[in-house]
Amino acid sequence: MKKSLLALSLGLGLLAGTVHADEKATQNVSIVISSASTMSQGMAMTLANQMQEQGAQVDILLCDAAGDLALKDAGGEALKPMGATPAKMLDAALAKGATASVCGLYLPNSGHSADDLRTGITAAKPADMAARMLEPGRKVIGF
Repeated sequence: MKKSLLALSLGLGLLAGTVHADEKATQNVSIVISSASTMSQGMAMTLANQMQEQGAQVDILLCDAAGDLALKDAGGEALKPMGATPAKMLDAALAKGATASVCGLYLPNSGHSADDLRTGITAAKPADMAARMLEPGRKVIGF
């Protein structure tokens, strides 16, 4: 009887450990980009894509000059070695499930409207963004 209880206890312990390992929490990351520098924007997008490949959920907030990445006609300089613009790298992150928005000040101060934004990119609501940034365990990275 003791052996049966011991075996059952060990089996349940192993099962609980397996379930716990499968429930590993997803790391949430907010990346705030305001730099006009193509290399800074490119590095932010490179890291966003890499974090996604490593299992993170990435939210991208584009402010000031970086808000231009959200525009339908976003162009830019292709960066080596990947041969892609920051806007194309943003597209890749969005395709993998990232969210992206422009800061609440971008549209009213840039002369652009919501119609100028690429599909899937919206204007952030400051209260919602602040709440997201305050979530326990969320990493916030600025460029």
